[in-house]
Amino acid sequence: MESYIAVLNYAIPFFLALISIEWIASYFMGIKVNRHMDMISSLSSGMTNTIRDVLGLTVVIVSYSWLVDHFAIYTIESEIWLYVLAFIGKDFAGYWRHRFEHKINLFWNRHIVHHSSEEYNLSCALRQNVSAVFGVFFFLYIPMAFIGIPAKVIAIIAPLHLFAQFWYHTRLIGQMGILEYLIVTPSHHRVHHAINAEYMDRNFSEIFIVWDKLFGTFQKELKEVPPVYGVKRPAQTWNPILINLQHFYLLVTDAWRAEKWWDKIRIWFMPTGWRPADVAEKFPVFFVDDPYTQKKYETASSALLKTWSWLQLFIHFFLMLYLFNQLADFSFTDILLGGGFLAISIFSFTTLMDRNPLAVFTELLKLLVGFSLVYRLEGWFNIDNYLTGGTAMICAYFLVALLATIYFTYFETTDVRSELKKHS
Repeated sequence: MESYIAVLNYAIPFFLALISIEWIASYFMGIKVNRHMDMISSLSSGMTNTIRDVLGLTVVIVSYSWLVDHFAIYTIESEIWLYVLAFIGKDFAGYWRHRFEHKINLFWNRHIVHHSSEEYNLSCALRQNVSAVFGVFFFLYIPMAFIGIPAKVIAIIAPLHLFAQFWYHTRLIGQMGILEYLIVTPSHHRVHHAINAEYMDRNFSEIFIVWDKLFGTFQKELKEVPPVYGVKRPAQTWNPILINLQHFYLLVTDAWRAEKWWDKIRIWFMPTGWRPADVAEKFPVFFVDDPYTQKKYETASSALLKTWSWLQLFIHFFLMLYLFNQLADFSFTDILLGGGFLAISIFSFTTLMDRNPLAVFTELLKLLVGFSLVYRLEGWFNIDNYLTGGTAMICAYFLVALLATIYFTYFETTDVRSELKKHS
């Protein structure tokens, strides 16, 4: 875990730098690819996913080490071939995991947050889930275990394979010549994120596009069909935690409301979007029929609120990275409570971005949890050892955040509040 955190210390600033470069480049190219609140929502989603991963809040049904111990019948001597085959095997497994997540109702809940942005940019690459708490696709790794690829090799390959999927989430790079036939390019992945009928459920590959061509799911980006991004049932919120729960909540309520027991059972394993006929008739939900008439989700946001939301985001990046680097000095319970505080806080400021009055109550909860942690630990995770008056500054931030939330909720200027009514 220490090595993973060390990578994050460099990876997160690197990703943020690339996102900034893309934003600047898009400005000079005259291509609008970012909206403030959408970007903050995406980056906040990335934080929640990182918190889950670092805290180990994923239940692995069958570990890869166990698979190697029980299925390996061959030993590869060449270290180079070990890593090459591991990378190819990881990509093959990734294709099928990705395809299952798009095709099966239950598994779509693990992936929907990544597609929920109605923009397509580098920040949406970091829009990752917190709902995949069970590792259910272990069977896809059996071929690698069969040829004896060690678990330590997979541990090295996995983050490299994940980070290699970041760069192609952009609209600023067009066709890439011969590379279009070999690897996943921005053009290929734009197709994958689109909700146009011509593009739906295509291009599942993660690094090598060959899998889509081999298994019949490839679609080229068409000049006459500009991609429209998002999901067919729009999230209608900036809150990444709510987005993670929306599809699962719909499945639960549909299963509860269904009259037939067979429908209550099969809804989880039916194709994505399937609903029992009686439930769909009595409880219709909005779906985008014509992507070209899509109205993107937006909330009335003053320049001051946008600035405050960006400040909140960067404060939380600092708090998250600082917490991770204190893992060795605190009990798992304390770190878990710190992670819980961050989750509450992210929930709170993204709820404010939605202009939902609930933000005041969640901000008050955050303040109470924050002060409780300070009391429990006699400071904020030893921050005073590195920054004189650090705990006092953290406590002051709790109070300022609550007051700011109250102001934006109840005392925003008349012009902004009237604009808010137009969006409601």
